Amino acid sequence: MKWGEAVARQAEAIREAGRWRAVRDLDARGPRGALAGVGPVTSFASNDYLGLTAHHAVVAAAHEALDRWGAGAGSARLIVGARPVHAELETELAAWRSSEAAVLFPTGFAANLGVLSTFGGPGVRVCSDELNHASIIDGCRLSRAEVAVYRHVDLDHLASLLAGAERAIVVSDSVFSMDGDVAPVDELAELCASYHALLVLDEAHAVLGPRPDLSDVDALRVGTLSKTLGSLGGFVAGPRAFVELLVNRARPYIFTTASTPADSAAALAALRVVCSPEGEGLIERLARHVDRVAPGHPSPIVPVVLGDEERALEAAAALLEQGLLVPAIRPPTVPVGSSRLRVTLSAAHSDADVAALVTALDRLR
Repeated sequence: MKWGEAVARQAEAIREAGRWRAVRDLDARGPRGALAGVGPVTSFASNDYLGLTAHHAVVAAAHEALDRWGAGAGSARLIVGARPVHAELETELAAWRSSEAAVLFPTGFAANLGVLSTFGGPGVRVCSDELNHASIIDGCRLSRAEVAVYRHVDLDHLASLLAGAERAIVVSDSVFSMDGDVAPVDELAELCASYHALLVLDEAHAVLGPRPDLSDVDALRVGTLSKTLGSLGGFVAGPRAFVELLVNRARPYIFTTASTPADSAAALAALRVVCSPEGEGLIERLARHVDRVAPGHPSPIVPVVLGDEERALEAAAALLEQGLLVPAIRPPTVPVGSSRLRVTLSAAHSDADVAALVTALDRLR
C-alpha cells in the first residue's frame, strides 16, 4: 500500500468514527476574545489558571528578555545555549518546590519523557496510575523498564505491584487532567518510603494543591511553566544529585535547543507574582470561582460527565451559542462512555463570567 493511501484510510476511519478534529483560532488576550467563525466568546478551556499570561509584569519581563537576548537561545544548554535567566529561574523554581535543585525542559511533556527515560531501564519497575497524562504514558514506554499500571488511586493495588520489585518508580499526576481529582500524595510518599521507591509527581495542574511533604522520600517534582505560570516550558525539581543526572542523561534536555529567553523570563516574573501577596489573592479568587461552580471540588478542572459523545458535542455547541467556550472531551482522550465537558476556571474570569457559566450549566443539567 502506498503512503498516500494509508494516510487517507486512517483519516477516513477517524472521520467515520465522528472524531475528526480541527484547530480553531481564538483571537484573545485572557479569557475573552473572538473565536473564528463564531464571534465573541468567554473561554473556559484554558489552563491559564491565574491569568498570568497577560499580567503586566510577565509581559514586560518577556519584552525585556527579547531586547537583551533576542528571540531564541541558539543551541542546547550544554552547547552554550544557556542564558543567565535560565539558571535564575531554576534556582527560584527549586525554592518554590522546596527542593535542592531544578532543571528546565522545553515543555512539561518533555520533562516527563526525560525523567522516566533517565531513571527507568532494565531492572526497574515503573508503577503508573491508570489515569496519568499522555506524557507519562509515553515516558513509561521510552523508559525500557517493566511498566505496571495500577488502578486509579488504588494504594492496595500499588502496594502489591511494588512488592518484590528490585528497584521501583511510582509516577502519578497530583491533579488528574480530565477529572480534576487529586491523588493521595501523602499516602503515595509513605508507600514509596516503605518500599524505597522513587516517587515522581507531575504537579502541572496543582495550582490549588495538594502540597505534600516529600522530605522523607526520594522524590522528583515535575512541573510546567505553561499553566499556573502562564508561559511555556517544563521543569523537574528534586535532590541535586538526581537533577544533575538529568542534565547528563535526559535526551529531551541534552538534544534540544534551550527554552527561549522570553519564555523563561516571563515564567520567572510569573513565579514571583505567585509567591507574593498578589499571587495569594489570585489563588484565593480562583478557589472561590471553583466553589461557585462545584462546591468542595479540589481543582480548577471541573468535568461535567455526560457519557455519550454526541450529547457532549451538543452540550458544547449549546454553550457556544451563549458565548461560552467549553470543550467537549471524548474518546480517545477519555474512555468510551465517559465523554464530558471539561470546564477550566481562571482567576482572570470575572464574577459575571462565572455566574453566566453556572446558569448555563444548570440549564444543561
